[in-house]
Amino acid sequence: MIEIKNLCKSFGDKNVLKDVCATFDNGKTNLIIGQSGSGKTVLMKNLVGLLDPTSGQVLYDGRDFVQMSKQEKIAMRREMGMIFQSAALFDSLSVLENVMFPLDMFSDMNYRERVKRAEECLDRVNLLDAMKKYPGELSGGMQKRVAIARAIVLNPRYLFCDEPNSGLDPKTSLVIDELLHGITKDFNTTTIINTHDMNSVMGIGEKIIFISDGRKEWEGTKDDVMTANNSKLNDLVFASDLFKKVKKAEERNSHNA
Repeated sequence: MIEIKNLCKSFGDKNVLKDVCATFDNGKTNLIIGQSGSGKTVLMKNLVGLLDPTSGQVLYDGRDFVQMSKQEKIAMRREMGMIFQSAALFDSLSVLENVMFPLDMFSDMNYRERVKRAEECLDRVNLLDAMKKYPGELSGGMQKRVAIARAIVLNPRYLFCDEPNSGLDPKTSLVIDELLHGITKDFNTTTIINTHDMNSVMGIGEKIIFISDGRKEWEGTKDDVMTANNSKLNDLVFASDLFKKVKKAEERNSHNA
């Protein structure tokens, strides 16, 4: 479990995160949602150590990441997998070499073991046949699947995904969501996903944290979203065509009953 306590982050005189408290559960897809500029990306960067909080705690199973030494943080990051908004693959490396890269950097496996492990992860995302190709030869959805394979190759305990469905069509987004949800369950990973995709919220949102203007405004499950008593959350959620249709259907059923 990851727990954040009274997390604040300021840039100069601008307070971006304001006393945020939340927990992210093991074995669940934890979603952070919010409007652009709400602070959710800054929150994730504080979680993984790309930014240092102004104050507060980031606890990994009780270990305070903020207070760790440099060496302890390096060791901690080996327990993390990260999927960036752009797949962030190395254009000059093949698909197999991209997935092997974390193993080359951080594992003590021999070459044959590293290849085998990378192939296992590519098979998990159904891309084993593409291992000799280069990123430029792949579609956007395939690149994201390679990024997922690379993120899980070190068997991370914590998986962070920043807008994994950005730029993808709805069908491909569903494939990515199902992959992330399946990996989370199979390996009991603590998965945290930044998203504005309401289809993801309803599809895999086991725990949802809603951020607005740097504050945690609401938390719950996908089943709680429809009846949430929070006007800011409602403004975000019901701007989605999907939720408009669901809401209208519920209203018709209520009227007919």
